[in-house]
Amino acid sequence: MHVDLIDLRLFLKIIESGNITAGASRSHLSLASASARVRAMEGSLGIALLERGRRGVTPTPAGKALAQHARLIQQQVERMQFDLADYAKGFKGQVRLLCNTSALTEYLPELLADFLVKNPAIDIDLEEHPSLRILHAVRQGAADIGIISDAVDATGLQTRPFRDDPLTLIVPLGHPLSSLGSARFTETLDYEYVGLSINSAMGIYLEEQALHSGKRLRIRVRAEGYDGVMRMVARGAGVSIVPQASIDRWPSRQAFNSIALSDPWAVRKLLLCATDFSALPGYAKALLEALGTGEAPEGNSGTLSWPDAS
Repeated sequence: MHVDLIDLRLFLKIIESGNITAGASRSHLSLASASARVRAMEGSLGIALLERGRRGVTPTPAGKALAQHARLIQQQVERMQFDLADYAKGFKGQVRLLCNTSALTEYLPELLADFLVKNPAIDIDLEEHPSLRILHAVRQGAADIGIISDAVDATGLQTRPFRDDPLTLIVPLGHPLSSLGSARFTETLDYEYVGLSINSAMGIYLEEQALHSGKRLRIRVRAEGYDGVMRMVARGAGVSIVPQASIDRWPSRQAFNSIALSDPWAVRKLLLCATDFSALPGYAKALLEALGTGEAPEGNSGTLSWPDAS
């Protein structure tokens, strides 16, 4: 199927006016050219898009579907033109940054806010994804910079340390696991969990770890963020696993017990990654520098180093 933007705009004009001649005129095309374009679209699709009658034309069911898609595409093109207008003037840059749940909730808000204040000509397109999806996106050129867990294989990408990010088990006071100095993840799977949103990177990660052990998480309820998770655990709704950084900033530490996880994947570090740090655009390098030199928030025990990109 070959359809260009002129075809789509023409088709919408024809449907709006109910007449090929009027649609051609509104699209600044000759009637012959407009008719040829419609026939080419129908031939490419192998289906009629318009029903011709004495009083004009009406869209077939396929034509109605095409019109719906054409309107969406036209809206996206208009949005793209608006967004790119500033870039054409030479004073705008946008960095696409993908990160996991811990980075998004615990480490980035203040860093990114400070960066945006200092760099009004740079925007950040920020999305949360599991580390494996981030790796794929960075490798495919769909993101400038990623923040991933060191538990995934980043072969082929350049990486730099971002934060230490150990995961910790939290349980209500008096819970059967409370007396343990440390615990294995498998020991927790017989108990009910307070989970994160099913679409969160951390939620997906923990579900995968449970499946690797041959079990599933017993989720009683899900919360949208770590604060909600800890508040529910403190009230006895279940156990959960959160970054140690979340516990460090929790105002009422006596509301639940925290227990170290002994699983190697829980003692993790977060890494900055890119296909080639030196090849990043200037505005992306500026963000990379800010992420690499930003101080850990107060109360966060994570460490940071900034080695050469090798």
